[in-house]
Amino acid sequence: MSLRGKTAIVGIHEYESRFAPTASVNQIKAECLREALEDAGLTKDDLDGVCTAGDGGSVMDLCEYLDVHPKYVDSTQTGGSSFVVHIAHAAAQIAEGRCSVVATMYGSMAKSTARAIGTGGGGLFAAFPEQFEGGVHGTTTVGSYAQTARRHMAEYGTTSEHLAAIAVSTRKWAAMNPFAVMRDPITVEDVMNSRMVSDPLHLLDCCLQTDGGGCVIITSAERARDLKKKPVYILGAGEAVGHHEAGLRDLTTMAAYRSGREAFQMAGVQHKDIKLAMVYDSFTITVLVTLENLGFCPKGEGGRFVSDGKIEPGGSLPLNTDGGGLSSNHPGMRGIFTMMEATRQVRGERGEAQVPNCDLAVAHGTGGGISARHGTGTLILSNRV
Repeated sequence: MSLRGKTAIVGIHEYESRFAPTASVNQIKAECLREALEDAGLTKDDLDGVCTAGDGGSVMDLCEYLDVHPKYVDSTQTGGSSFVVHIAHAAAQIAEGRCSVVATMYGSMAKSTARAIGTGGGGLFAAFPEQFEGGVHGTTTVGSYAQTARRHMAEYGTTSEHLAAIAVSTRKWAAMNPFAVMRDPITVEDVMNSRMVSDPLHLLDCCLQTDGGGCVIITSAERARDLKKKPVYILGAGEAVGHHEAGLRDLTTMAAYRSGREAFQMAGVQHKDIKLAMVYDSFTITVLVTLENLGFCPKGEGGRFVSDGKIEPGGSLPLNTDGGGLSSNHPGMRGIFTMMEATRQVRGERGEAQVPNCDLAVAHGTGGGISARHGTGTLILSNRV
């Protein structure tokens, strides 16, 4: 079923604090829902769909905390891509008439609790086969991404300087976001001179660890037209998973190849039409490989693609304009932030960081580990149908 233009994002809110030790996960979710409903011009009584993933208990626990009784719930867990996937699922439910207003929420106390969500890697008590791939018996999370980076370098001649260009560009965007943790300018040399974490990934190739959260609300396109803010229509949606493929795994191929293709086909748009790309950036290599697999450049040419100013302010493909997980915030599962920033840009709300004529954007989430099992979700968003 094509979802093109049938639903729209109508309310968003990003939790502004990056360190909130006195909060709770469900408190963050509830505050974000309250503000997102206000952003949309809706009330809690309008809400009949609830989605969540990550910490804070089950979706049933959240519904009790919020004192809501939804017709539709979704707790799909695909790591950092979960919330993008939730919105795709909710769009289908709304299009079928099963519910009318759906919110996906995330909250995290990763920094306050000194626990890097998603990096446990599996120890002695992890499920098979994770226990043999991470933690005690295998590699670390950053080590697994370093494998992908080293493989890409070996196959295509990608360099550490190419990866560093992504961190530099992201920091330029973060400088225009008052809530970004890291705002001071950096150079390629700064990235290269930062300490090595897992060869070839340096410290500034790696995402932050913060608290945070957010909420995204969607409804039907018809109802959206009468609400408080300009609708941001969902033109295309795709989701996919990647895994070891019975030992045939290509470390430079991501599930984004499938989710992106599905989203672009549904939307009926071309890559050259996209004005903004919000791409999950757990590490710089995640961005480079995702851009290739989404089809913004041929496989193997990602290094050159990100090194000539395309993704910087004023470039032809502005990328991660909030500063991303590398410089703004990364509370463990960041897919929801790609949708919120894409929505702000398509609405024209980003002030000095506003991308000119931003009428068409990609929001993409990745969860899990791209060198092993991972999930991806891709949305094409627009201010027109």
